[in-house]
Amino acid sequence: MRGVEADQHSVTTDPRAARLAVPAGILAAVAGAFAYVGTVDPNTPGHYPLCPLYAVTGLYCPGCGGLRSAHAFVHGDLLGALQDNAAAVLAYLGFAVVWTVWVVRAVRGRPAGIRLGTAQLWALGAFLLVFTVVRNLPFGGWLRP
Repeated sequence: MRGVEADQHSVTTDPRAARLAVPAGILAAVAGAFAYVGTVDPNTPGHYPLCPLYAVTGLYCPGCGGLRSAHAFVHGDLLGALQDNAAAVLAYLGFAVVWTVWVVRAVRGRPAGIRLGTAQLWALGAFLLVFTVVRNLPFGGWLRP
């Protein structure tokens, strides 16, 4: 009887599986979002709301064209994705790299260790600001969605 009782209380979880639960959940959410955008075409009017900045000012924000870019990316049209929003494509690829590093570190039992310092955050903000300004200038038409 002691053996049965010990077996009932000795249920252990794999620590690696526990460490991978959050990255797997994040990947599932991102994959679900891409699947939805891949299925519901943003090029067809009425499926998604307009960008508020574009609707009010006629200026493109850094996210304008992001849904069309994601749709093209899901369908394997890398050139179309880059034409719709090049910054978004860089973000997709950046996410893939960061997520992969996160998973490898989790498997090895290390903390995520992905930290952006002040300089990196300022650089990212500056990049998005320059991207936004250039795509709204006459010579930046190639960056417009």
